[in-house]
Amino acid sequence: KKGILYKKDVLKFLREDVEDESMDLIFADPPFNINKKYNSGINDNLPEVEYISWCKKWIELSIRKLKEGGAFYIFNTPSNGFKLANILNEQLDFRHWITVQIKQSLPIRGRLYPSHYALLYFTKGKPNTFDPPRISIETCRHCKKDIKDYGGHKKKLNPKGLNIEDVWNDITPVRHSGKKKRKANQLSLKLIDRILDISSNEGDQVLDLFSGSGTFPVVAEIKNRKWIGVDLDDLDIVKERFEYLEDESIELNRLNKNKNKLYSE
Repeated sequence: KKGILYKKDVLKFLREDVEDESMDLIFADPPFNINKKYNSGINDNLPEVEYISWCKKWIELSIRKLKEGGAFYIFNTPSNGFKLANILNEQLDFRHWITVQIKQSLPIRGRLYPSHYALLYFTKGKPNTFDPPRISIETCRHCKKDIKDYGGHKKKLNPKGLNIEDVWNDITPVRHSGKKKRKANQLSLKLIDRILDISSNEGDQVLDLFSGSGTFPVVAEIKNRKWIGVDLDDLDIVKERFEYLEDESIELNRLNKNKNKLYSE
């Protein structure tokens, strides 16, 4: 493998096991503080001030580990996202608030239907790498023609595809029992693939702070990144996925079948 997994508390890990200014990219999908149950027994139902204080500690430690020009992504709920963005904004440069459209739950009385997650994207100064993939024009599933929401200026479009937007509506949630590796949420291979495409290159050092079911290490391995993952939860799930890495690669290719595809004529 091109990486290493740590079963350790994130704060302790960042203080003891990672050199300052050594990471090209850091990704964090922390517990959302919504009272989920984890095998590690961590408390996912803290008073809000305690949760944000804990997040601030690992965010500030992570910033120290990031190279100049490195990228920092955090995946969370919108309600947590704007609070964490304020912490990041004190030391890093804001790049994007990416909306990942995934329906989270049943409708909530007195609230708009929650249908997206926040993906915060900050960098330590000017990004060393910014290479967003181009995507094909969406086609109508009935008539198979282009859906012309690009202004109608087809002759002026890049033949390699459209610039990707900051609203991602093509990330399918992992809900099928045949795909999921654990009961808790599992990130899509395609989501991590896109993040690594935008902000890293082969051979770059990337860090996954809450490895969970192991989606980030799996994709980083497939894409030839030097990765480090850490989590307090059961890492056997992650190790098992590496035994079927070829299947994971095939699934990623299937999810990306339209990636960099020329737009239709």
